[in-house]
Amino acid sequence: MITTLRRWVAAFGTAAVLTATASCGAGDPAADAAMQVGVTVYDMSSFIAQGREGMEAYAQAHDIDLVWTSAGDDVSTQASQVEQLINQAVDAIIIVPVQADSLGPQLAQAKAAGIPVLAVNTTLSQDADLAATVLPDDVAAGQQEMRMMAEELGGQGNVVILQGPLGSSPELDRSTGIENVLREYPGIRVLAKDTANWERAEAVNKVKNWLAGFGDQIDGIVAQNDDMGLGAVQALNEAGMDLPVVGIDGIEDGLRAVQSGDFIGTSLQHGRVELAAGLAVARRIVEGQPVESEYTYVMPPVTIENVDVVMNHVVTGKDAFLEELPVLVDRNVETGDIANEDLAGGA
Repeated sequence: MITTLRRWVAAFGTAAVLTATASCGAGDPAADAAMQVGVTVYDMSSFIAQGREGMEAYAQAHDIDLVWTSAGDDVSTQASQVEQLINQAVDAIIIVPVQADSLGPQLAQAKAAGIPVLAVNTTLSQDADLAATVLPDDVAAGQQEMRMMAEELGGQGNVVILQGPLGSSPELDRSTGIENVLREYPGIRVLAKDTANWERAEAVNKVKNWLAGFGDQIDGIVAQNDDMGLGAVQALNEAGMDLPVVGIDGIEDGLRAVQSGDFIGTSLQHGRVELAAGLAVARRIVEGQPVESEYTYVMPPVTIENVDVVMNHVVTGKDAFLEELPVLVDRNVETGDIANEDLAGGA
């Protein structure tokens, strides 16, 4: 556990002390300046766009200046962005990485500069160089979606799997969860699996190719996020086919797909809550407040039984939700239950 700024400084070196004393001295005009937090994300997916809304609402409530960048799914671009944020001397850096085993030199550079770095939503392998992590339980999410599909198929049938960017922590963990459940259902066979990089358009083309190659052998489509699942639905519609599809994330279009029956289900990873929690943890670290070294976001399942409740909270009541989000997120970080949204009916 990282309990105080002093303990964090002890772990990360004297550079942080110099930074803190230089910026927080008595009568120093910089002491009243807004906290500046740099953010670099893998790309602007629907989930990340939603998460940005949450971060901006939290930043506005707490006078935080966000420096936002997107890497366009390119590791070298993200490395350059981290280096730029370090040179800019931001107070903290939040990374939603392109790839789990990337950015080692940049993390070391941030550590030497006394800038705390947090991995949010997607893990980085260099845990020793991170001040904290705010991560979903992607293994559990993969298990959850595969179990939904297995039950829909009655434990028998052929599936294809749309994966996230190969090597990213969500892809690796969700794939592990899917494989865990498949071992329980020997009657389910995987005909094909490949990445569509979280992208709807890529998934359309991928599924079209699978439909051309396997035809009516496919009994279900497992997508590791909603955007790819929605691409699968589009491909199925264009082919005049109707197959069960399951996703993860609970974005608006994914929830509507559950309502319409295009999805058999999804898992709610509310980007506004999760990414804002990352910013809340960063704020606490910079201010020297107690934080845990790891926070875990556990995604609740969304099915036809509870989708209307979730839709009301995540979509139709979005503006009111964003107004309350800063208080909610601060409370969640305090309790450690960062996925809590007070969803009626236990959605």
